[in-house]
Amino acid sequence: MDKVTAKEYAENLDVNLYNLHQRLRRGQYVAQPVKRIWIEKEGGKKRPIGISALEDKIVQKAAATILNVVYDGIFHPFSHGFRDGHSQHKALIELRELCRKMNINWIVDADVTGFFDNISKKMLQDVVKQRVNDGGMLRLIGKWLNAGVVEDDEVSYPEKGTPQGAVISPTLSNIFLHTVLDDWFVKELKPRLKRRCFLVRWADDFIIGCELEADARKALELLKERFEQFELSLHPEKTKLIPFGKPASRVLVDRRNGTFDFLGFTFHWSRAREGYWVIKKKTIGKRLRRFMKGLWEWCRDNRHEPLKEQHGDLCAKLRGYYQYYGVRGNYKPLEVVFEYAEKAWRYWLSRRSHKGGISWQKFEKIRATFSLPTPRIIHNF
Repeated sequence: MDKVTAKEYAENLDVNLYNLHQRLRRGQYVAQPVKRIWIEKEGGKKRPIGISALEDKIVQKAAATILNVVYDGIFHPFSHGFRDGHSQHKALIELRELCRKMNINWIVDADVTGFFDNISKKMLQDVVKQRVNDGGMLRLIGKWLNAGVVEDDEVSYPEKGTPQGAVISPTLSNIFLHTVLDDWFVKELKPRLKRRCFLVRWADDFIIGCELEADARKALELLKERFEQFELSLHPEKTKLIPFGKPASRVLVDRRNGTFDFLGFTFHWSRAREGYWVIKKKTIGKRLRRFMKGLWEWCRDNRHEPLKEQHGDLCAKLRGYYQYYGVRGNYKPLEVVFEYAEKAWRYWLSRRSHKGGISWQKFEKIRATFSLPTPRIIHNF
């Protein structure tokens, strides 16, 4: 929104930061409206993302650092989103181990409808005030929540929501959901259930596991009531109660069992090589198809770039994919992505001119010089 890049800002960094600091001290700092863009989601839908001005990002990062220090001591260990010492893979490991150790038979897979867009600004500020009484910090949060949104050169001021994509939003969401969900689960819900249960959360994505079906149904019902108290709702179609018990040893395929998705992976029961049942993870089918579609479009749009530059970017994309999805038991989807990348690259290199396509023999020579990184398991838990 301010038309200033980080590179330009850094050319006179000390002076710029000093001026920003002075405006903050004098109360002259003004939060700029957030630019809204839309990115594609699964199923043809789109997600709104807010892009903040550079100075707003700097101040938000400083505020988030302070708030994280204030709240980190009271956050529960099963809250993994955007916290030091936590990661998505740590949440995935914990989820799998809890299902196994607690003899979990039912999963509550809940989805909050448009969490970042529907969060009540007043309730969020009230929750923050319970632990933060610094007027300057509270005013800053108020400025960011009410800065407005720019879309198609028009400014609007939504009555609720915090921009998804803003630097401060993950911290605010953790603070809000700590009160709405985490603390409530530990102090109120868990004591009311008869058998073992757990909660694992990453930002607004969370899974509740229960040993008993009756406990799972009660948890889901109370969960809906709890979110309604804070003017939020669970998505009626995406929120599910899923049977997920360990299959009987004498049954080859237990058709009663379902699967559930969390942080890009589908969890399912499968047999190990030794014959016993284990919980495995595989890339969500929609995520796999979306990534391959992106590879195809990228190869098409960049086919006239120099081979060396194409190779460098493709390697970066594949390494990034392996870095996240390279978990034990998920090797086959990595192979599919690798083979598809080679196929897409050869196809669009063949269409750089009208002189005919590239034969596999010629592509083999290109591949010998510019080899793509092969699949590998990064997280061998």
